[in-house]
Amino acid sequence: MRVVAADIDRLGHVNNAVYLRWIEQAVYSDWTVRAEAAEFAAFDWIAVRHELDYRRPAFLDEDVCVAVRLVEVRRARAWYDIIVSRSGTVLVEARSCWCCIDSTTRRLTVIPQATASRMLDPV
Repeated sequence: MRVVAADIDRLGHVNNAVYLRWIEQAVYSDWTVRAEAAEFAAFDWIAVRHELDYRRPAFLDEDVCVAVRLVEVRRARAWYDIIVSRSGTVLVEARSCWCCIDSTTRRLTVIPQATASRMLDPV
């Protein structure tokens, strides 16, 4: 991600809410890369919990990396560990929990074992 002027808060660094937006984008990107066409059509995801630890600030025009790793899948929930970094320096450490929903009914649905296994494998 490239830090742009709209990301900067009144203190002159990236606003905390921006990190959350980046995390959501990265998790969704991970899903789009890993999901098969039928899964992508059948399932969607909603965020239910985020825990962020802010370590260092990011500033205008810096490039940051958002790395996501799925660490656990249980029934309808999936937990991700996320690191936001700049040139190897950790800026934010986060844990994010997402629920799988049926794309048609919008109700929670159990993540199929085959999907969970593939999602947990490193890319």
